[in-house]
Amino acid sequence: MRHTHFSNSLRAVALLALVPWLAASAVAAPPAHKDLAKHIDAILERADIARGFWGVEIEELDTGKVVYSHDADRLYAPASNTKLFTTAAALALIGPNYRFRTTIESTSFPDKYGRLPGDLVLVGRGDANLSGRALHYEMKTQRPLPPAHVLEEMADQLVARGVKVIDGDIVADDSFFVYERYGEGWSQDDLVWEWGAPVSALAINDNVVYVNLMPAERVGERAFVSMAPFADYYHVENHVLTSPAGTGPRKVFVQRQPGSTHLEIWGNIPLDDPGVGEAVAIEEPAEFCARLLWEMLTRRGITIYGKTRAHHTLMSSLGTITVNAVAPLGGGVAPQPYLPAPVVLAQHDSLPLSLDIRVINKVSQNLHSEMLLRLLGREKGTSGSVAGGLEVLRTFLSQAEILPEEYAFYDGSGLSRQNLVSPHAIVKLLTYAMTQPWGGEYMESLPVSGVDGTLISRLGALPAGAVLRAKTGSLDHVNTLSGYLTTSHGDRLVLSIMSNNHTMPGRKAAEVLDEIVREAEQWKK
Repeated sequence: MRHTHFSNSLRAVALLALVPWLAASAVAAPPAHKDLAKHIDAILERADIARGFWGVEIEELDTGKVVYSHDADRLYAPASNTKLFTTAAALALIGPNYRFRTTIESTSFPDKYGRLPGDLVLVGRGDANLSGRALHYEMKTQRPLPPAHVLEEMADQLVARGVKVIDGDIVADDSFFVYERYGEGWSQDDLVWEWGAPVSALAINDNVVYVNLMPAERVGERAFVSMAPFADYYHVENHVLTSPAGTGPRKVFVQRQPGSTHLEIWGNIPLDDPGVGEAVAIEEPAEFCARLLWEMLTRRGITIYGKTRAHHTLMSSLGTITVNAVAPLGGGVAPQPYLPAPVVLAQHDSLPLSLDIRVINKVSQNLHSEMLLRLLGREKGTSGSVAGGLEVLRTFLSQAEILPEEYAFYDGSGLSRQNLVSPHAIVKLLTYAMTQPWGGEYMESLPVSGVDGTLISRLGALPAGAVLRAKTGSLDHVNTLSGYLTTSHGDRLVLSIMSNNHTMPGRKAAEVLDEIVREAEQWKK
């Protein structure tokens, strides 16, 4: 369900003309509707809710008038509402039409016998969609192709070039970004799973392997385990036993120690169970890519005399970067390439960046947003690092008149427990976006209530004509929801609801956020 809105240029003129009123209303913030304030206050005063910390701000989009405010200037852990800032900065500074280029390079073309005298280098430049995912995003993530099909296509290009023998090594070069796989403030528990996958400028299949589990043919036997796209990447210790039919639900547990490629799986799965799959994070993305390419090339009959290895840009090579510096938005210094004068033997060009931003916001994809933060630093700041990206983000937020004391970011996805931001700052960002040429694409990238993404099963029963486009966020004891609400009366609101330190189950906390949205939807001028 879509709602009508002014053209970007008309919105910009209308809102810029109202800047003095926007500033004044942000300070005074009187509730514009007494019943709305009374109803939301009553929700927040309930015993199980009041134990947590709640910040809410709701404004009219077209006037900036505050409709409701509760502790909106305080700082809260935003969880995945952090992605609102990362994706806005990327649209503004890098642009929706940016494309990534992934190449396989060498020092020369193969000779008449098909021999390459040196190393073969796979060079990643931040493309997050080297996977089986279909773009455009439609309703949900579709994966119609094999998880490593892009690398398979590039291997086919090498065969078409006549490559038959490689004298050197297979090198995976992810030096486009600095080698720092994880964000500050990430939990060790996250690193096993898809949402905590390590970050690299080379990312095949979102840097995960799919571990699939099926019951054995007879009770008491160990379950069948398979992995893709690289079946031999993990050493699997399988202790999952097949239990009698009708003894469900299955109970399966997975453990991987940080730094290890040893996967332990235990539990039980009933004989009549249809099977289960888990996306488990890999450990070293570049090394994974090198080994996967080696396997593909040998399957195609190419002889390789060298070994596999990775090439990184280490943080120590950059000198000192202060996290309080302000980037000039002039572009960083390019890292030293592995091959100074390469010959491109195979190449893959991505679709426009805007399509990945849609994936990031619709399904809350952590790895892609972390890669986007590093891309900001690589293209517009001092380096393709977390610190470089955060410098650029701070510069962007200052342009949006969001003050440094209104936020503290340590990553680009919101997985860090150290991130902080106020609801008022989020509302300012969302309002600012609607004055920009990229504002329409930005809003369209957000999940739609009851329709798609992380809101597919939420707020689907809003009155006819009402729709919420908003970014969700959740961590343990944290739930957030921020975006644009069009009411059934045709009023357009911007809202941010943030809850921290509550002890409710996540589903219950989300229901409270949705209850506040329903109250806001009934507001009328």
